[in-house]
Amino acid sequence: MKAKNWWKAALCGAMLAFGFVATAQAADNPPGNLGGPMIVGQSGSPTAQERLRRDALCTKCHDETETKKILSIYQTPHGAIGDQRTPSCQSCHGESKDHLGGATGNKDHRPRPDHVFGAKLTTAGYEPDTAQEQSEICISCHKGGLRMRWPGSQHENNDVACTGCHVNHNPTDAVRVKEEQPAVCATCHPDRRADIKKISTHPIDAGKMTCSDCHNPHGSPGPKLLVKNTVTETCFQCHADKRGPFLWEHQPVVEDCTNCHDPHGSNITPLLKSRPPFLCDECHDGPHASGSAFGTAVGGVQGGGVAAGGAPSSTAVGRACMNCHVMVHGSNSPAGAYLHR
Repeated sequence: MKAKNWWKAALCGAMLAFGFVATAQAADNPPGNLGGPMIVGQSGSPTAQERLRRDALCTKCHDETETKKILSIYQTPHGAIGDQRTPSCQSCHGESKDHLGGATGNKDHRPRPDHVFGAKLTTAGYEPDTAQEQSEICISCHKGGLRMRWPGSQHENNDVACTGCHVNHNPTDAVRVKEEQPAVCATCHPDRRADIKKISTHPIDAGKMTCSDCHNPHGSPGPKLLVKNTVTETCFQCHADKRGPFLWEHQPVVEDCTNCHDPHGSNITPLLKSRPPFLCDECHDGPHASGSAFGTAVGGVQGGGVAAGGAPSSTAVGRACMNCHVMVHGSNSPAGAYLHR
């Protein structure tokens, strides 16, 4: 019987030994000692208690009296204590031991934290890290997925930091709210703010679409940071009826939707870059069932573009190529070679 229970005594002894070691470590590293070993859970991530202990080193000064609402980070995913992936202040701003040590020598303020975010001097006069250094800290956690092409992207190459668009300490990150995102993008792209206010636009102001429905600001294999490889592929996500394949294709449609349309907005419906027939004339510049090309005949006799006794082209005056060529995006009719039906 005793031989069968020897393992129970060994297990009890091991548990007692582990308890003595843990007690000794706790005594050597009381709460508040940043240099002590980090307490981790089963997954290897810091426990909630450990994160709060480390945060307390910062929040004892950076409290609710701050002009910038620092503590509101606990209302964001970055402050979700129950999530093991949640960072502490030091995860982003570095250990900052010199900063925590306070002012030294003849200095009247604390040394700079290891990492400072933003685009300008802080209220304490600290110089922010470079855009690349700031983004590297964010990408160390937020990598993969939509952000896998951030290195080498247009925004990264133009020194746009993550904090140029995102606000981490606010309960609401405006760039991630569909209705508010266009205002954030327009701070650098003001010409697009004007475009979406024109007569013919996508429903951005209505809150049904936003910039990131077409663009991936973190990088893309396609042009203009588009979410797909080409303009047409991006447009076909919503305009699937224009995808084809058609028996009779219209080449500009196959090539690039922006040959005819301005996707950000136009004063000519539907999002056209120019009015017909002038838009069509950019490619179809010859005479059309007329004795004279209507490039100079549009103004009529009064415009001096028609010979004496002549008349302007009825095609040009009508200004409605689509009255006949109704299937301008392509046709599947055996008789639709001219996109009439």
